[in-house]
Amino acid sequence: MKVKENTIQDKSLSFAVRIVKLCRYIREEKHEYELASQLLRSGTSIGANVSESKNAQSRSDFINKLNIALKESDETSYWLTLLYKADILNEQQFESIHNDCSEIIKLLTTIIKTTKES
Repeated sequence: MKVKENTIQDKSLSFAVRIVKLCRYIREEKHEYELASQLLRSGTSIGANVSESKNAQSRSDFINKLNIALKESDETSYWLTLLYKADILNEQQFESIHNDCSEIIKLLTTIIKTTKES
């Protein structure tokens, strides 16, 4: 079941690396630990679920794993928005990483939809 799997794998891994670095910055420079932990958990979970989908036991399992990744992407978008609105991230920091998150959401949505239709 390979539908744009490499693209989403690459993007979700790169995104997770950015999240790890951003959380390190938030902890060390902004001294915000709780929100950084929430962001770290959801932002890295996206790629973990995408990776798990490679070994799905069925089409339904594949879709389920990607749906979990999609939910984690939505949650990550929420935490990023909160960090921005709470003045922990500036506009440039927010827009750069939030755009990547939005792109992942679009990709996951497309993959899930295409898989359900095939």
